[in-house]
Amino acid sequence: MRVTNAPASRKRRTRMIRAAKGFRMRRSKLYRYASDAVDHGRQYAYRDRRRKKRLFRYLWQVRINAAARAAGLTYSRLIEGLKAAQFALDRKVLADLAATDAATFNELVNVAKNALKAKPGAALAKT
Repeated sequence: MRVTNAPASRKRRTRMIRAAKGFRMRRSKLYRYASDAVDHGRQYAYRDRRRKKRLFRYLWQVRINAAARAAGLTYSRLIEGLKAAQFALDRKVLADLAATDAATFNELVNVAKNALKAKPGAALAKT
């Protein structure tokens, strides 16, 4: 006698059709097309969860650089100065400060400038 594993197969197919809810036409109704569409969508989702982190870091760097240049310092010199001053603020927080609280960000720029001046070999480097 042939065993079809019908309950498990039906459950698997139903789960796939439910995952394809919101897709258009046969991609939401027929198992073969729904399976392909859901698999494809999950590949994009996996990739873009990682890409999103990358894009946000780029955005934060651009915002920090714009605010730092307005205060008379470049992005790389600001980060170097903050590391020399042992400030442990990540780029997300710095970008938020640059966008919303200019006074605090300018204080951080001053701290970075002072740390760069106090750094060994500061006479050789330009500020």
